[in-house]
Amino acid sequence: MTDDPRISLLIVDDHPVVRDGLRGMFESAPGFTVVGEAVNGVEALERAAVLDPDVILMDLRMPGGGGVDAIAELTRRRSRARVLVLTTYDTDSDTLPAIEAGATGYLLKDAPRDDLFTAVRAAAEGRTVLSPAVASRLVSAVRAPASAESLSAREREVLVLVARGTSNREIARELFISEATVKTHLTHVYGKLGVKDRAAAVATAYERGILG
Repeated sequence: MTDDPRISLLIVDDHPVVRDGLRGMFESAPGFTVVGEAVNGVEALERAAVLDPDVILMDLRMPGGGGVDAIAELTRRRSRARVLVLTTYDTDSDTLPAIEAGATGYLLKDAPRDDLFTAVRAAAEGRTVLSPAVASRLVSAVRAPASAESLSAREREVLVLVARGTSNREIARELFISEATVKTHLTHVYGKLGVKDRAAAVATAYERGILG
């Protein structure tokens, strides 16, 4: 942490054009300084440890290391940096895990630049900022009645791949998540379906019409 009153930013996105655009936008605005960039979650953790930014603008689906795993690890490390998710995805399987992992805010890439500036300032102060679409999803998720058999969108994705005979490593690679996260999703699936292994999960899912 320095005496510089400007908000320091680390931009994490696998697309160079997006990183360049965000860097140019923030460096041309008063009150911000971009201290670094990263192409995935793994590199983001390395850069965050060295650069100690105030706010990390984090994409979610990135080859080589997704955003949710990086957010969870930053939370585990008690990182000072606030994470503001900036992505094109607003599905339940993206928004909920990111917020649960510890993201301070969640915006979509089509947000107006002034809204993005406001969100970064709010995140730097520790205030939660959510795009209207994401806020609606979170409210719906909270209000939805709990069901022992209700699988999340991501759990269904994992189960579909399991049914195809895909290994945990291959599932992790395809969904841009870690193998540990795949195992966590499977544990939740087993619990919700009342089974103990992959074969039983697939068989039960077909019986109950969860898998077509």
